[in-house]
Amino acid sequence: MNGIALTLRALHDGEKHLARQLTTVAERHRTDHEIHHVATDLAAWSREHVQRLADPAHAHGLDLDGPPGDSGRGALSTLREKAAEVVGRRPEPGLLLLRDLRELHLDATENSLHWEMLAQVAQATKDDELLAVASACHPQTLRQMRWTNTMIKILSPQILTSV
Repeated sequence: MNGIALTLRALHDGEKHLARQLTTVAERHRTDHEIHHVATDLAAWSREHVQRLADPAHAHGLDLDGPPGDSGRGALSTLREKAAEVVGRRPEPGLLLLRDLRELHLDATENSLHWEMLAQVAQATKDDELLAVASACHPQTLRQMRWTNTMIKILSPQILTSV
């Protein structure tokens, strides 16, 4: 498997992971309507990105329609949360929201870097299909990053000073 295929696979897995995490955060914070609705919309973008990656990946000898290849990035977070429940020290809702937003931001940032790498290689190799997908999807990933960053800026002062 060459570097393009590896990057396509990593991005595909990353977008699947981000879609799941956004959906989880939307449900976890469903009483906060802005978080719930925006995270739900952003998850749909990542699911669309997953679908749009299939064709250029196929052109590079990669079948992304098969079983999901999750890198397990959420496993540590889930383990921490379950351990906190067992010992009765579940994070305050505000701190949990900040943690969720931070993790979403980092996941979106990683995806953004992969989109940028794919766009650069698509330009260098004159792969119009891959460039079109990267050009269409990357701006949405940047918006996902801006939203999480903005929410962290807005919520941090109040949440961190009230703990």
